[in-house]
Amino acid sequence: MLVSLASNTHAAEVSVAVAANFLAPMRLIAQAFEQETGHRVLAAYGATGSLYAQIRHGAPHHVLMAADDSTPKRLEQEGLGVAGTRFTYATGQLALWSRQPGLVDAQGEVLRSGKFRRLAVANPKLAPYGAAALETLTRLALLEQVRAKLVQGDNIAQAHQFVDTGNAELGFVALSQVVTPGRPAAGSVWVVPGSFHAPLRQDAILLTLGRDQPAALALLRYLQSEKALAIMRSFGYLV
Repeated sequence: MLVSLASNTHAAEVSVAVAANFLAPMRLIAQAFEQETGHRVLAAYGATGSLYAQIRHGAPHHVLMAADDSTPKRLEQEGLGVAGTRFTYATGQLALWSRQPGLVDAQGEVLRSGKFRRLAVANPKLAPYGAAALETLTRLALLEQVRAKLVQGDNIAQAHQFVDTGNAELGFVALSQVVTPGRPAAGSVWVVPGSFHAPLRQDAILLTLGRDQPAALALLRYLQSEKALAIMRSFGYLV
């Protein structure tokens, strides 16, 4: 449908609601997209649950790039997303990360050691990565053991900030937040096996306000291009 709808048109703007975990790759994708098409990307970042609430309350976004596959489906069912335009643009990876080299081991056993005061997570009610973090702790039978040490960010960006600023020694973040293409991750990191939590399939959808917006249609097509997929891979996403 996206291929048939998109066509050569004059440059325009596209307003995109983007899950916070995708901030770094989206900046590069937007830059490349703007250079190639002349369209301009206006991106708003936040927890998927918060972005959903904003869209429900009339936020003028043309596209949603969520951190899950259920929110775009829900918007489609509610008539706020265009049927036939929803697709998985990437699958994310959860990581346990610390700014301190050597603190996080390759199996995440630091969680059992208790050698930390605070463990940052994103709000599991709003952020799929936060929900995945609690699933992981439950899988490891550690949730009750560490519950008193949890500090909760509104979204995955805030959870990362807690660790980055030292307010928490370690935290569950998106791998893309600690991976810099071409360089090793700073500090220490454990990439959580995907079997420890539900797949972090991240879906995009054209919102009803973007139905007739050429820039929105072009962006959704561009997200499926090899150049965009290469950027995603460089940040640790599975595509």
